Amino acid sequence: MDVRPIPCSVKHSLIIQTWLQLPVGDHFILLNDHDPVPLYYQFAAQWPGTFEWKHLLKSPDEFRVKITKLNSTEPDKTEATSGSGH
Repeated sequence: MDVRPIPCSVKHSLIIQTWLQLPVGDHFILLNDHDPVPLYYQFAAQWPGTFEWKHLLKSPDEFRVKITKLNSTEPDKTEATSGSGH
């Protein structure tokens, strides 16, 4: 997923939407012109334990990051409904 030509104002939401739609176990490679560290922190805060973030390339003008979906991002419906009768 080459996001270099995409305006910054929509870049993060497009990357996140793409990742949310991935099946568990699947991945995509993000190609950017800078290290997407703020995006990593957003993933870590919102979806801890559900992704793997691996830098494949770090160069002055090109960064490639493999983002893998490890677990579902859907809330566990059984937890949401259990214990409501107490």
